[in-house]
Amino acid sequence: MTSAHSDDVVVGEDGVARCRWGASPAEYARYHDEEWGRPVADEDRVFENLSLDCFQSGLSWLTILRKREGFRRAFQGFDPAVVAEFGSDDVARLLGDATIVRNRAKILATITNARATVRLHREGLSLAALIWAHAPRTASSTPRRLADLPAVTAESTALAAELRRRGYAFVGPTTVYAAMQALGLVNDHLAGCAVRTEAGEERTRFVVPR
Repeated sequence: MTSAHSDDVVVGEDGVARCRWGASPAEYARYHDEEWGRPVADEDRVFENLSLDCFQSGLSWLTILRKREGFRRAFQGFDPAVVAEFGSDDVARLLGDATIVRNRAKILATITNARATVRLHREGLSLAALIWAHAPRTASSTPRRLADLPAVTAESTALAAELRRRGYAFVGPTTVYAAMQALGLVNDHLAGCAVRTEAGEERTRFVVPR
């Protein structure tokens, strides 16, 4: 480990430096390397991430990752237009599906949020554009330790308020900040993490949805 790394960055057997949380198990490593912090504009993926962050509340993200394919099957690929049409039979189906987290409040919130997203579409807007409109205007200082990462920011608080105003549920500032991290609105890979540079380069090429 070089002096550029904090104790929260580790070098794996493959020689790649990663944030400690993303070093293992394999599901975390893949997610850390390939997805987390890389900018996303695709509407279904944005809706999926926000939905899974809602389900993650009170659980480990590893639990969600291990059930993600089950969630995708159960929620029809997280197409908001499809999920918005879910009714009581679908809720009963989801509550009986052991491949997902069977929490009635979170299931109902996901359907509510799909309907709110469809309303955005009818107004000529998108969830992706709404979320990216709240990206920080200036980059924060490079975090060196996990303890440096905030749980809530002014931007996530403002975005949570705007989402609630538009009819979204289960979208508190902490859940929203987790989505902002995952979708690449902020680059919270730590100093010395190899993915931090890659994610930053992707962001410079990224076309922000409008």
